[in-house]
Amino acid sequence: MTSAVPPEPNVVHPMPEQTRVVLLKPLVTSPLIEVGEFSYYDDPDDPTAFETRNVLYHYGPERLVIGRFCALGTGVRFIMNGANHRMDGPSTFPFPIMGGSWAEHFDLITGLPGRGDTVVGNDVWFGYRATVMPGVRIGHGAIVASGAVVVDDVPDYAIVGGNPARVIRRRHDDADIARLLSVAWWDWPAEHITRHVRTIMSGSIDELEAAAPKQD
Repeated sequence: MTSAVPPEPNVVHPMPEQTRVVLLKPLVTSPLIEVGEFSYYDDPDDPTAFETRNVLYHYGPERLVIGRFCALGTGVRFIMNGANHRMDGPSTFPFPIMGGSWAEHFDLITGLPGRGDTVVGNDVWFGYRATVMPGVRIGHGAIVASGAVVVDDVPDYAIVGGNPARVIRRRHDDADIARLLSVAWWDWPAEHITRHVRTIMSGSIDELEAAAPKQD
């Protein structure tokens, strides 16, 4: 019988000897950021500063939502709606934030149109220094290549790369993607996932379906 003792999901450093890796759910404190269990960030230069160094211009009310089992490479950045400048006039410069009498015109930079929450699905892999722009939705099982700048929604199980990011290919065909989404292994109980790690990582979709918890 395969051991069914899952790792602890609520420790910041899952590998104490590798402090460059942090689990994000127990790390984040902002009510505007939600992260699922076992999603991690890897950075040799203080990964615990993720909220301030990797989630930028985040003043709300828009939220950043990251699913379970996501892998974030060094330098991944989420640009939030607060980065927007007014673009409908002659200048994009935000004069009111400089103070003085310019501050009397603060109404010109408040209430700018936003794109809503930024939402990342489950089991998403972000390569080195990928950038996600405001309001993007990234599907389950997607891969975002190193250096990609994601400006549009990413389909489930798509591989995207470039600036702006474009779909390079799908990891599976439509029928198999539907099967994977139905299995939704990331929602299995932790003990059940633990018993079937080898199947989740290297098995076939048939084997994954066979391993799914039985419905009552």
